[in-house]
Amino acid sequence: MINLLNYIIWHPGLEAFHLGPLAVRWYSLCWLIGLLLAYFAVRTLYRQQKIAEEKFEPLFVYCFLGILIGARLGHCIFYQPDYYLTSVKGFVEMLLPIHFMYDGSWKLTGYEGLASHGGTLGLMIALWLYVKHHKVPLWQVLDNIAIATGITACFIRLGNLMNSEIIGKVTDVPWAFVFERVDALPRHPGQLYEAIAYALLFLLMIILYKKMPQKVGTSFYFGLCLTYIFTFRFFIEYTKEVQEAFENSLPIDMGQILSIPFIIIGTYCMVKSFTK
Repeated sequence: MINLLNYIIWHPGLEAFHLGPLAVRWYSLCWLIGLLLAYFAVRTLYRQQKIAEEKFEPLFVYCFLGILIGARLGHCIFYQPDYYLTSVKGFVEMLLPIHFMYDGSWKLTGYEGLASHGGTLGLMIALWLYVKHHKVPLWQVLDNIAIATGITACFIRLGNLMNSEIIGKVTDVPWAFVFERVDALPRHPGQLYEAIAYALLFLLMIILYKKMPQKVGTSFYFGLCLTYIFTFRFFIEYTKEVQEAFENSLPIDMGQILSIPFIIIGTYCMVKSFTK
């Protein structure tokens, strides 16, 4: 028999506060904090590297749209294609933050389902467009964004924790969480594991940048970011429940499959940075 008093009972409210009739959810707030912290971090890096101020301002818009669109499409295409790609309603819900009800009405829900792999790919495409239009060296931009990525990823996973989503497998470790919104079983807090790992990545990046600022523009920090995040993501998947039923028939889950190309790209970029 499971003694729930031995574990952390987790059932926070979804809403952080209200602005009149508008409810601000913890998930949205964590995304906003993560992006703002990255904004200030990259702005500092741009100033230290003497990059013109007018070339920095559009960067945040490119990053925000790239991450949001990529993360949304990534979830819908990789994890729930049978729902979002097989009907007009599903396709509309993929693009708009709404959900159609059984009686034909609809309600505003926000984007329920964002995939980090899709967000990473969307960010890379957005940065390529940014570089093309604003004439900033590609690898310098990618390395600067990589230095700040950890703090954003940390807060996104904290948002998942507040939503009680991407839950871990059942366990008896003393720090297990009982996600009451899901069930009454103690589980690995996979979101918290990732949040801590990404916070440590951010600290590592700051330390390395202070020691090796000359490596910005060589693809080193970009490669380290991809390799660190997706190697950790690959192994942490073993503590997490699969997100969709079809993953049970796969030798490894979808998150692990999608991590492998990013690990290969990241490793190549790090090796390349030392052979220039």
